[in-house]
Amino acid sequence: MNDNKKIYLVPVMLCFFCMGFVDLVGIASNYVKEDLGLTDSVANIFPSLVFFWFLIFSVPTGMLMNRIGRKNTVLLSMVVTVIALAIPLFGNSFGVMLAAFSLLGIGNALMQTSINPLAMLIIGDKNLASTLTFGQFVKAIASFLAPYLAMWGATGVLPSLGYDWRVLFLIYFVTGALSCLLLWATPIKETVSRGKTSSFADCLCLLKNPVVLLSFFGIMCHVGIDVGTNTTAPKLLMERLGMTLNEAAFATSLYFIFRTVGALTGSLLLRIMKTRLFFIVSVVLMALSMAGMFFGTEQWALYVAIALVGYGNSNIFSMLFSEALLSVPDKQNEVSGLMIMGLFGGTVFPLVMGLCSDAAGQAGAVAVMAVGVVYLFSYVPQIKH
Repeated sequence: MNDNKKIYLVPVMLCFFCMGFVDLVGIASNYVKEDLGLTDSVANIFPSLVFFWFLIFSVPTGMLMNRIGRKNTVLLSMVVTVIALAIPLFGNSFGVMLAAFSLLGIGNALMQTSINPLAMLIIGDKNLASTLTFGQFVKAIASFLAPYLAMWGATGVLPSLGYDWRVLFLIYFVTGALSCLLLWATPIKETVSRGKTSSFADCLCLLKNPVVLLSFFGIMCHVGIDVGTNTTAPKLLMERLGMTLNEAAFATSLYFIFRTVGALTGSLLLRIMKTRLFFIVSVVLMALSMAGMFFGTEQWALYVAIALVGYGNSNIFSMLFSEALLSVPDKQNEVSGLMIMGLFGGTVFPLVMGLCSDAAGQAGAVAVMAVGVVYLFSYVPQIKH
């Protein structure tokens, strides 16, 4: 890649940052629950709603890229995301937040599907993996900043704005709008293909392949644990340590800090370790985390458990994704669309976790995530690389 093209990665990396906005749903749903006096099962509708749209939009987004191009698809995703971030600035009623979280999920589904191909268009095949890993690192910065920004607003340091914890949406709205404008102004040349693209039928037929089917469920578990921890970690601290929501919000940041560290170190370790061994180590860390969150009653134990699941879960998606792609090398577009659909696990897990936590406290929610960890252990025999 020549030096002129390197500058084109700047707006793309800003879009990766904006892709991390979706992770605000965990801490935001906790504040909405407190503001509106909701139960866990009702409050968990918000993160579930965000990830529901991956089931609907992932494959159609691939078709859309064939028609309007990768850059325009990312721009569309940014516009939808910016609109979603603007809505809560005008109120925080149940209906308003439902609309905002729905649009945030739609925008993120469009972005997750299109931004990696756009980065590939700029960088080419060489150094692609390291570029995308760095993009995930940039994304994680937005993820772990979200709880701090919400706490900053909730403590009343900006009372004149009148947005309390929702100042988080204002800051990300401004950032998203500027990123959208910068990408729009960046000249990225691409050829728009009109050829045949993936369809739902093409994707569903691939479920006949055992590795693809099991990888799909693995990604559902990975995302379910990710969103579940994001949502449940603060509640654990509030339930067992008597913390306020503002104090407990640090748990979400702790999770994302260790997920970020895991993504960076994992990209290095996977160069010297077999994927299968690293996968086993990652899932063992997650299992230890589940035990810590289920039985832990001390602050240090809960913090260690949250850190372990953050680190352990940080590379699961990439390993599952690569195993699925390598299993059907001549159908990689279709496999990609199907794996992105697996992010729908972020809808299923929080709903079940909300019902279980209402019935049995946060230990019930942890038990649901533990089922996902058990499934990931069962996936190990499928890893051949």
